[in-house]
Amino acid sequence: MGFIKRMLTNNRKESKTPSGITRRAPSHGRRVMGDIAANVEYVRNALFHTDDLQERSFEQAARPALLVYLSSVCDLAKIHEAILKPMLSSEDKDPERIIPAADMRRLTDLESGIELLLRGYSLLFRHEREEYYAIETAAIVQRSVDEPTNEKAVQGAHNGFIESLHVNLQLVRRQIGSRNLVVRRYSLGNMTKTEASLVYLNDLADPEIVEDIDQRLRAIDADNLMNGYLVLEYIEDRSFSPFPQILQTERPDRVAANLLEGRIALLMEGTSAALLMPSSFFVFYQSPDDYNSRSLAGSFIRLLRIFSFLIAITLPAYYIAVVSFHYEVIPMDLFYQIKGSVEKIPYPPILEALFMELTIELLREASIRLPNPVSQSIGIVGGLVIGDAVVRVGLVSYPMIIVVALTAIASFVVPSHEMSYSVRLLRFPVMIAASMFGFIGIALCLTAIFVHLCKLKSFGTPYFAPVAPFRILDWKDALVRLPFWKLNERPNDPRPQKLVQERESKEGKGHDRE
Repeated sequence: MGFIKRMLTNNRKESKTPSGITRRAPSHGRRVMGDIAANVEYVRNALFHTDDLQERSFEQAARPALLVYLSSVCDLAKIHEAILKPMLSSEDKDPERIIPAADMRRLTDLESGIELLLRGYSLLFRHEREEYYAIETAAIVQRSVDEPTNEKAVQGAHNGFIESLHVNLQLVRRQIGSRNLVVRRYSLGNMTKTEASLVYLNDLADPEIVEDIDQRLRAIDADNLMNGYLVLEYIEDRSFSPFPQILQTERPDRVAANLLEGRIALLMEGTSAALLMPSSFFVFYQSPDDYNSRSLAGSFIRLLRIFSFLIAITLPAYYIAVVSFHYEVIPMDLFYQIKGSVEKIPYPPILEALFMELTIELLREASIRLPNPVSQSIGIVGGLVIGDAVVRVGLVSYPMIIVVALTAIASFVVPSHEMSYSVRLLRFPVMIAASMFGFIGIALCLTAIFVHLCKLKSFGTPYFAPVAPFRILDWKDALVRLPFWKLNERPNDPRPQKLVQERESKEGKGHDRE
């Protein structure tokens, strides 16, 4: 137990450095001097004389000046057109009136300039001036805004997030034109220095939840935070829970809809997905397509998704329990057909089910890693050739093939990949319990899952709301999707400051509200 405890807890002891290696003292900042050579030498030493650090010296208004930049992250054409060309052709001594830069900062601290240098800024030093300018010249390398492959849109907007934080914020701003939309900026990771933005509506989001998320982000002391998926594990409540507590999405319309319900989004540079907090269980089964179709169709699809959760978890376990213990629950004619197929299998149903489930998981992972043309052939080979061969050899029965196929289809229905992974994991302990105790084992596992869902919280809000705590008014946009004019109040689980969102908009003699 002591070994497991040490493995699951962080080692807070002082780490020893190897001999001959000294730890770098934290920098407290150094003021710029009037000597250009001394300033540039400090920058060179701070960046360990990296080869992509470039310098360009010139004279501006008959006085020496020097431009320093990293060629690997800067746009050289922008440097020439926006800085060098105006500076060399003007006699004005004030760079702020000469350089047409959108982001230009006057600084006196060299450490601040070095941080900006790594983000694509150029540093302009002038002779006998105890200040310098940081000018934004970053090279923009990004892909086009396309429909996300992981979240296909049947109707509605077909744009998705990309790896650029600036573009992602622009997509959210286009969806919500409110002045209450607030953006808080962070720099995460001691070594990666990844830019991140916390986005929320100031008049809707709960200030306590916003402050809680802010404290969790600022408390992270890690070197590697390259993307939002790494940050997720640091800020969620229960990392060892099988259920995700933070929703990830690549669709701007989904982010906007959740922001309008009082939730908070986290966007990061280099990540094509947003993290939505707090998230309840039923949020993972909602899709923007539900609101782009009629209410009856949207409600049916949403109920089908929730029902697929039960199918994916319990169907293999139910089959194992019936074949092993409770064969009397199926009709006699069907029983004889199943019995004739199962009797040819030389091992218990649990091993048969585990063999097929693991085979499906292997095929699924193989189809993801391979190129598209090859992955399609893998699916055909796995579904037809291997499935037919294992039945003919006598390794698996025909009913088990049907059960595993229905289970796989049910797990694909979930619109969230994180929840889909949870479903895939949870069915294994339920299968083992069914093989040992039959229906009683299934009931015990489902009870344990239900109790865990009721106890789980996401940033202080109930995870299984509106079922626990029970709030019937929130069911009209959780389990089903009623018409918009019936959704008078926002969901209560993210604790929005204003509940009312619809004010009897469908009125008049020509409207039938029944």
